[in-house]
Amino acid sequence: MSDHDEQSANRLRKELPDEVPAASSAESQAAEAPASDAPAEERPERRSDPEPGLTGRQRLFKGLWPPRLTRAQLIVALLLFGLGFGLAVQVASNSDSDGALRGARQEDLVRILDELDDRTQRLEDEKQGLEKQRDELENSSDQAEEARKQTLEKERQLGILAGTVAAQGPGITVTIEDTKGAVEADMLLDAIQELRAAGAEAIQVNGVRVVAGTYLTDSDETVSVDGNKINAPYRFQVIGKPQDLEPALNIPGGVVQTLEKEQATVTVERSSKIVVDALRAVKRPDYARSSSQ
Repeated sequence: MSDHDEQSANRLRKELPDEVPAASSAESQAAEAPASDAPAEERPERRSDPEPGLTGRQRLFKGLWPPRLTRAQLIVALLLFGLGFGLAVQVASNSDSDGALRGARQEDLVRILDELDDRTQRLEDEKQGLEKQRDELENSSDQAEEARKQTLEKERQLGILAGTVAAQGPGITVTIEDTKGAVEADMLLDAIQELRAAGAEAIQVNGVRVVAGTYLTDSDETVSVDGNKINAPYRFQVIGKPQDLEPALNIPGGVVQTLEKEQATVTVERSSKIVVDALRAVKRPDYARSSSQ
């Protein structure tokens, strides 16, 4: 071999990496040995049954409790709680409005239903009366005379409602004895409103005619009706159907029970003839005028 070839071989040998000696058979076996020979701190832990004595139901319970809530689950739980709370409040409010009827006896509920049926019947009778008047006007040969008769009748009816005309008819007399001085104006007003709702057509209290614009106030341990002081006992004279008026005052949680809670005594008497003769002066309105003028 020439010197040139020898120098080229030496240069090539320097550029190649040193040969890696072959691993001994002992080292190879150590490398291929199972992981169990590694130190305990380097070996991965094997999964084992934490408590082999537990049943499947016990393991399920242990996996679910204590609960591990995520943020999304917490938000959903809060929303469901708010929805349930709102529904509970609404149900409670509806239940409070029906509380007086829930504790009522069967005969009281039947009486309330009868009263509602009577009110419906009165409205139906009024509707039929108006339709009859319309038919009479349309079919009468002397429509002018018929219109005059109906106008006079309507004027009489309106006069009773306005308190400018005396009235008589069947009805009831309500007497409220108040020895403790606990009866206030709002209690008497509730009685008037209940009587009106039951179909009262004319009312007077201790000689004062009650009309649409009547107001009641407390004044010096007494009650004033339209500025007129009245004293106990309070005596209501009411014209209307007695079978409707008396039950309206005696409904559960109604006027009679409220007054009796204040240690007042309420007496209701039916009569075939009640006279309401207290009159109100005719007052001409300052601004309102008939639209037919």
